[in-house]
Amino acid sequence: MVQTDKPSMPSDPTPFDRLPPPPAGQRLVVTLFAGMAEIVGSRHLEIDWNGGTVADLRREILAARPAIGPLLTRSAVAVAGRYAADDRSIAAGTDVALIPPVSGG
Repeated sequence: MVQTDKPSMPSDPTPFDRLPPPPAGQRLVVTLFAGMAEIVGSRHLEIDWNGGTVADLRREILAARPAIGPLLTRSAVAVAGRYAADDRSIAAGTDVALIPPVSGG
C-alpha cells in the first residue's frame, strides 16, 4: 500500500442540498409567579425564541397570552437572576422570570 501526505477524500461528498437544515428556532422557558402563573395555569411558559430583547419578549408573551397583559406591563423581568431593562438582550436557553408587582404592609 502506498502512503501519501494527502488526506483521503470521500468519493461522493455530500451535496449541500442533502445537508440537514439548520435548527428552526429554539425555546425559551419563562418562569411565572403568583397571578400570572394562575392565569396561564402553569409556573412555566415555553415560547419559540430566536433571540431578542426584554421588550421583544414582552411582545411575544402578550401575543401568546393576552390575558396576562395587565400584569405583564407592571411586572419586572429577571434575566439570568438579575433585573433587566427592556433593552437587555436574551439568548435562547437563558433563565428568565417574570416577577409581578407585590403588595405588602
